[in-house]
Amino acid sequence: MRTDYFNDPEAPEANSLKVAVSAFVQDADGRILMIHRTDNDKYSIPGGGMEVGETVADAVVREVAEETGIQVRPVGIVGIFSDPHHVIAYGDGEVRQEFSICFAAEPIGGTPSTSSESKAVRWVSPEEISELDVHPSIRERIQRGLRLPEEPYFT
Repeated sequence: MRTDYFNDPEAPEANSLKVAVSAFVQDADGRILMIHRTDNDKYSIPGGGMEVGETVADAVVREVAEETGIQVRPVGIVGIFSDPHHVIAYGDGEVRQEFSICFAAEPIGGTPSTSSESKAVRWVSPEEISELDVHPSIRERIQRGLRLPEEPYFT
């Protein structure tokens, strides 16, 4: 279970920081790879925590494959998101400050499939995003991804 707080004065104080990655993936038709998360019931681009012994590029490839079944190749950086006003509270008492490197990636294989972290995997047109329950921090990554190739964003 997780709860995202964004610019919320009632948010708990962060007590941890972990490197995370996410991927803005578009197919040849311009559709965006999205998951319906199991931990917060929101739609998101795929991503997760970096593990010891891997590079950030390895982490994004692994996370996308684990959550979606799609193999990707990182091709750029959308941005580095580290807003201290975005914290994620977990059921075990951890409250993590956001620190996520969002990659632009291209699909190179695989078949969409769900995992323990994703109850649905969909290719979504940019116009459909507004119809989905997407956290504001993820909407920002999508909007920035759609504006590539601008300079990478960072906070």
